[in-house]
Amino acid sequence: MSTFTLSTSTQLSFKHVAAATLGLLLIPFIAGLFTAQVNWSVSDFMVMGSLLFITGSALLVTYRYVTRPAQFIATSLVLLTFLYLWVELAVGVFFNLGS
Repeated sequence: MSTFTLSTSTQLSFKHVAAATLGLLLIPFIAGLFTAQVNWSVSDFMVMGSLLFITGSALLVTYRYVTRPAQFIATSLVLLTFLYLWVELAVGVFFNLGS
């Protein structure tokens, strides 16, 4: 039975995705220190961090393993899913998940 292991460059890329996720999460964290308008709880940071990391990882896998003609479609689906979930969690357009 063979096991699937990621190459060193892919593992390094996942570290870059994690670093970019943390960097993006610093923006609302620092803004919350200076203004009361940014009122994120720990669960907000965990949900958005998960959403960003999963999206970045999906894009990384798409760019590495999907062939060129289907790459545009796969990337579009990943980004549209990210945008839909972000909007749904923020304002609850269809199912009122985040409000």
